[in-house]
Amino acid sequence: MKVYLIRRLLQSILVLFGVSLVVFLILHLTGDPTLLLLPPDATAEEIHRFREAMGFNDPVLVQYLRFFRGAVQGNFGDSLRHGEPAFALVVERLPATLELTAAALLVALCLALPAGIISAVRRNTPLDYVTTVIALLGQAMPTFWLGIMLILIFSVQFSLLPSSGRGDLEHLVLPAFTLGLFTTARITRLTRSGMLEVLGQDYIRTARAKGVSERPVIWKHALKNASIPIVTIVGIELGTLLGGAVITETIFAWPGVGRLSVQAIFNRDYPVVQAAVFVLASTFVVVNLIVDIAYTYLDPRIRLR
Repeated sequence: MKVYLIRRLLQSILVLFGVSLVVFLILHLTGDPTLLLLPPDATAEEIHRFREAMGFNDPVLVQYLRFFRGAVQGNFGDSLRHGEPAFALVVERLPATLELTAAALLVALCLALPAGIISAVRRNTPLDYVTTVIALLGQAMPTFWLGIMLILIFSVQFSLLPSSGRGDLEHLVLPAFTLGLFTTARITRLTRSGMLEVLGQDYIRTARAKGVSERPVIWKHALKNASIPIVTIVGIELGTLLGGAVITETIFAWPGVGRLSVQAIFNRDYPVVQAAVFVLASTFVVVNLIVDIAYTYLDPRIRLR
């Protein structure tokens, strides 16, 4: 276990290094932020001084090494727009993003697991067909379109829920459902296929032949053995939710890392974007490490070396 954890930790560090390099290079291909940050009437001399002060005239490799050295110490530099430490800005917004992501994942699991199990148990029945069609529709709907439709229906038409901002539970409902429904569709389909595979195994037939009632067979024997692919997709979907939060937070004016990142991209605020990507990527890497460790508790046949 110890050797495995060390190996996975080294792999995670390598992934984060690659993410930081790719994001750094892509951002620098978008253009020079100098003209966005200085007044329109700035002289050529003022522009030159500003670029020298910010280090924009240095070679790209020098700029990246300076960024990487600071990132290792938790210092991504100051925001070009806000004049505050970029990492502090991201950490300040991170709880809002984690709250939205957790709520969306809870919505997805509460809807997807029962739907997938029922669909598998009632295979080739009208209930199975309806569940499959709904799952396909949920996966086909773009997040931005779904969010706008929910706002039009529940906020504009019926005035039941607020359309923007972060506050009490009512503010969380629409963003959580918008972000979670796409994931619901994918988890439902995978749960159904996993349960169908397990329900055809010999030990399930043996349990039924021994007179074990249907509920323990489904929830104790079948679901536990079908849970490994479900846990895997949940770990992957958590990363999708963190990335999808960018769109959802923008639609609902949710004050999280996603909305901050969009604003930073438009302003070419390199330090903030780099800090945001690094924090979200780190969260995703940690979640996948937890998922790998959870495999051994779900299936005793798996051994970590």
